[in-house]
Amino acid sequence: MELAAPYRPPAAGRPVVWPAALGPRFVLFVDTEEEFDWAAPFSRESHGTRATRALPAAHRRFAAWGVPIAYMVDYPVVRDPYAVEALSVALEDGGSTIGAQLHAWVTPPFAEPLCAQASYAGNLPRALEAAKLDRLIEALRQAFGRRPRAYRAGRYGIGANTLDLLAARGFALDSSVRARHDYRGDGGPDFRHLGPDAYRCGPGGALIELPLTTVFTGALRAGGAALYEALGRVPRARGAFARGGLLQRVALTPEGMPLAAAQEAVRVALGEGVQVLSFAFHSPSLAPGHTPYVRDAADLAAFWRWWAGMLALLDARGVKPIGLDALIDAAG
Repeated sequence: MELAAPYRPPAAGRPVVWPAALGPRFVLFVDTEEEFDWAAPFSRESHGTRATRALPAAHRRFAAWGVPIAYMVDYPVVRDPYAVEALSVALEDGGSTIGAQLHAWVTPPFAEPLCAQASYAGNLPRALEAAKLDRLIEALRQAFGRRPRAYRAGRYGIGANTLDLLAARGFALDSSVRARHDYRGDGGPDFRHLGPDAYRCGPGGALIELPLTTVFTGALRAGGAALYEALGRVPRARGAFARGGLLQRVALTPEGMPLAAAQEAVRVALGEGVQVLSFAFHSPSLAPGHTPYVRDAADLAAFWRWWAGMLALLDARGVKPIGLDALIDAAG
């Protein structure tokens, strides 16, 4: 099977003009997925969904903070009756939503090789990407009684056909762009030239693209992507510049991002006029031992301290949470 070359998305389309009355907002995406060994080769069988048992308690904690969640659910999770029940209860808060997340290597039909390049669903032949997407959509519809409006490609693996496929299936929002990142090293897409602002994309601008918010911070942040790329050609230069407060690329996630760095990224993003901030983490991080970010109970406690500190800053800055359906509706 011939796979596509690494994808370079077109330049950002028409910016989404949010209503002035909306004010600054943030959305929380949870990549609700199976747990697996992140260091092992891709496998169709070596995974589980035990970490979904942590979803109810985590949802209650975010609900107490007034934060609705966009659960981006993949195929192994929607096939787990416990997870479906837990997520169905979570939806009763009136603000949380279910979206679709496509992990190609564990979503039938299986016709592609097991390799890094094929793990990016957008690299698959159009018919196979469409078939996997349809299988996932139908499983979500049967489980939750409605078709999802939002999509995220696992590993941010959007491709040349993805937006057309999503628009044809009635999706309103895509979140498959990780701003300022480059995944070409193992066959993935290149997002270096895309920033954190939401924009219209797909046929006729039918879709909203809401990238994972990522900004450059530090005294030399005006150098932006060009300087960051140049530093990547010098061993350990990026780390030295980050430690020296000169330049750091920071995504809004508790996974691998220190709280102080993420808080500074929020300040920078707001200062640059980003009206809607997009946060994300993986659901297996809600239980120790399933991701590199939460290896034990101490890491899990630090995860929750991160959120307490981040939400305190957002509240102080007047940045309010919003559910994904409400955000889509606000975009018109």
